[in-house]
Formats: sequence, structure tokens, C-alpha cells
Amino acid sequence: MTERPAEAAPRQATPFDPGPPPLQPSTWLTWLGVGFAALIARLPWSLQQALGKPLGVLLKVALGSRRKVAARNLELCFPEMPAGERAQLLDDAFTALGLAMFEFARAWWGDVAPMRKGLRVEGLEHLKAAQEGGRGVIVISGHFTTLELSARLMCDYAPLAGMYRPHATGAMEWAVKRGRLRYATAMFGREELRPALKHLKQGGLLWFAPDQDTRRGDSVFVPFFGRPAYSLTSTHQLARLSGAAVIAFAHERRPDGGYTLRLSPAFADFPSKDATADTAKVMAAIEAMIRAVPAQYLWIHRRFKRQPDGRGELYK
Repeated sequence: MTERPAEAAPRQATPFDPGPPPLQPSTWLTWLGVGFAALIARLPWSLQQALGKPLGVLLKVALGSRRKVAARNLELCFPEMPAGERAQLLDDAFTALGLAMFEFARAWWGDVAPMRKGLRVEGLEHLKAAQEGGRGVIVISGHFTTLELSARLMCDYAPLAGMYRPHATGAMEWAVKRGRLRYATAMFGREELRPALKHLKQGGLLWFAPDQDTRRGDSVFVPFFGRPAYSLTSTHQLARLSGAAVIAFAHERRPDGGYTLRLSPAFADFPSKDATADTAKVMAAIEAMIRAVPAQYLWIHRRFKRQPDGRGELYK
């Protein structure tokens, strides 16, 4: 696939109104944190890059339980990897997480002009082909540390809407949704199925990451790094109900500090009549993305916490 330097001008979204912000006293502490993050988002990018690694070291120490989850995930997914290499991969993953704190803040509340320099966008022709005839398109990716920033950068080229899990804190939910609506055409909570389907049926683009274990019942066990992983069937269901095509969206932070966004051809024969087979196809695509840049995946999630035998002892 040929790399193409980014040339598009920033796209201005026409956001939905998130309504008035919650301002009751119980939200004040959250607003203080949001304000601090918004200030951090405005630091020079060179300074943020310099602070990313020490912040990652700090997070690795401070998030002890998450560090253990990440280390266990790496053991489960890369059993053939020597222990020393896994330890280095764990360090690199937390370095990526430290830098991601600044990337997320910039994506939501800051300026991403520095990230547009040296940006490479590949596969826009696959998106155009999938849209032929006014067809909607589901764009899937995984929970990578570059996820939010890459979605914002891709919105310069394609009018993405997003589907996401709302924050439990009302003030944080308002602030993040408002930030996302600066560039996304719409944001749908994961329970907002009808408006999301309407968006797809009207030829819209819907982006989300279906690679985490949730309590929702519309999930099945499919292989993920050679192990059964409880996985959402939502990609199959949305494609079946809307007639949308499905394409994979990979993104990475390159060693030279630039970013690459990569769209793949639409999945063939999708959806089929088999939700489990379709979900396995989606997870295989996300696994391939992870193997390409393993240090940039969000390993701190307990991806294998539910197992078919019901014991769920992999993290004990």
C-alpha cells in the first residue's frame, strides 16, 4: 500500500448540542480536573513528548493493579516471548500510555496541528469504494493509546461519527463529549442503537472499538491471541441491521514521532448469517493491528476476565 502525505485542511464538524454542563457542587472537583487537563493540553508538543516517558514510569508505579493486569496480558498473548523482552514491552507500553495522556487531552481540548506534520494517511480509496451507492460504513479499531488522537486526525479526511461508552461522571461525560464534537459529526452512546442505525442507513460513517470485555449480553467467545475472549457482536449486528460495509482502521505512532493512519479494504462477505464467525473476523483484524505495534495497545484492560468455564481465574 502506498503511503500518502496528509494534505487535507482540517474539517469543521457540525456538532450536536450536548446541552448545558452540570454545575452542581458535586461536580466541582471533576471540573477542576478537567480544567487542569485543558491547560496541560496547551503545553508545547515538544515538552509533552519529553514528559511522556517519565509520566509513563510514574503511571507504572502508581497503577500497581493495572501494571499486574498488563503484565499478565502480555504473558497470555505472547507466551513464546522471552521474559526480558516482555518486561521491555511492558515498559514501552507504559511509556506509550504516558504520552497518550497528552494526546487525549490535545484531541479533546487542544490543538493537533503539530501531529498533522508528517502525517501519513493510507487507504482512503478503500473507504471511498465502501461508500459507493450511498452505503454506510462501520470503521473499527482497537483500544490503542493513539485511539483518540487518530480519530481526530482522520476526521480531517472523513466525517466520522463515534459510538462510545459514556463516562459515569456527568461533568466528565459533558466535557469529553463536547471535546469530541469539535471534530466528530456525532457521538452515540453504546445504548443509542436507533440513532446510530439511522446514521448508517443515511450513508454515514460510524467508528468504534469493539475489543473489550463488557457485561453486555450480546457477546460471544472467539479466539484472540489463541485464547477465548468474550467479544461484542455489535459489528455484526449493526452491519446486519443497516446494510453497512465494515473496514478496519489501524493507527500508529511511528519511531520518527509522526503518525500513520491506515484504512483496509472492506471485509468480504460481511455480515454473514453467523454472528460468532463475523465477530471472530473482527477480532482477528484487531489482533493483527496489535501485533504490528504491540507497545501501543492498551494492555491494562482485563481482556480475558471471563472464560467459557466460568472460573475467570486468569488474573489471580
